[in-house]
Amino acid sequence: MSFIHPTAIVDKNAKIGDDVSIGAYSIIGANVQIGNGTKLEGHVVIDGHTTIGMNNKISPFTSIGQPPQDLKYKGEPTKVVIGDGNLIREYVTINCG
Repeated sequence: MSFIHPTAIVDKNAKIGDDVSIGAYSIIGANVQIGNGTKLEGHVVIDGHTTIGMNNKISPFTSIGQPPQDLKYKGEPTKVVIGDGNLIREYVTINCG
């Protein structure tokens, strides 16, 4: 059974696996898939077309799937895919390609 903190905002279209934990003040967008057993600590933002595999741990203040900071990016369709068993530490940013 998954746990979603009451202060987290999870879009109704996001696909959340079994035994997922989403911490306080996290934001999960509509096109996000989170695999079984993944743990998101507080203040994590995952947006865009993003797939997170199984059994990952994502630390606070991480941003995944947002548009890149490259000024040449003009909204082309892109995605972020993260596999299984990763540890993503505090303040990491992973933008779409």
